[in-house]
Amino acid sequence: MSHGLWIIVTGSLVAASCGFVGCFLILRRMAMLGDAISHAVLPGIVIAFFLSNSIDNVFMLMGATVVGVLTAFFIQTLHVAGVQEDAAIGVVFTSLFAIGVVLVSLFASDIHLDVQHVLYGEIAYVPWDTATIAGVEMPRAVWMVGGVFTLSLLVVGLFYKELKLVSFDAQMAAAAGIPVVFIHYLLMALVSMNTVAAFESVGAILVVAMLVVPGAAAYLLTDRLGVMLGLSVVFGIVSACAGYITAVYFDVSISGAMTTAAGLLFMLCFLFSPRYGVVSRVLEQRRLKKTG
Repeated sequence: MSHGLWIIVTGSLVAASCGFVGCFLILRRMAMLGDAISHAVLPGIVIAFFLSNSIDNVFMLMGATVVGVLTAFFIQTLHVAGVQEDAAIGVVFTSLFAIGVVLVSLFASDIHLDVQHVLYGEIAYVPWDTATIAGVEMPRAVWMVGGVFTLSLLVVGLFYKELKLVSFDAQMAAAAGIPVVFIHYLLMALVSMNTVAAFESVGAILVVAMLVVPGAAAYLLTDRLGVMLGLSVVFGIVSACAGYITAVYFDVSISGAMTTAAGLLFMLCFLFSPRYGVVSRVLEQRRLKKTG
């Protein structure tokens, strides 16, 4: 497979996986929690390196997942204690992210786990870092992101009813005997894993867009959760493909172009959604005025 095709596959997997999980954050009005977790997992990555003395993605994934769940726990604890939710998110994620940056600056200067690598990533280098599993050689990032995406699909498939009910009405879910707290932290674990799996390709900052934008665009086009999940995956893949083509043509950042493409897709949905689009609403208002 060509160098460019591996980049497209990696970007598509990242965008699809993050967008798929991000749908539940959007439905629960927790999109900024995804932003918080994507930054707060940094100290978990560094601590995982200290404990394992390895930059293997599996250890990074474990460390980030633990810290991601702890981030959600700290935010929820502060909120229950009386701190406004947005303030709790700001306090927790900035504090943990700052700790991670300090740890990277102090102790990880001799390896490629540096602040710039974690924040921005470099998807163009993905095809050169390969791994062979079961006799199949593919870029390490494809194995990692693909594995996390598969896990996300399995978890959502197993707990689809619970995730759906908790996302739309947590109180009803609790009354129905669904373990709301468990489902909440299960979702946070998926967000954490998707975030760190995407570090090598798009970095912590750009992955925030993929957690929010594809799902937000899909939300404008449908009122059905199953369709929304499917559309978020499609939008993620389209964003990755269009972004790569744009980046090659204009010789710009690949990750930045993919994120820009996702933003343009959202704007198209925002303007022309059959039911919720701005243009559709204006036309409907004009039609009502004429008939009235």
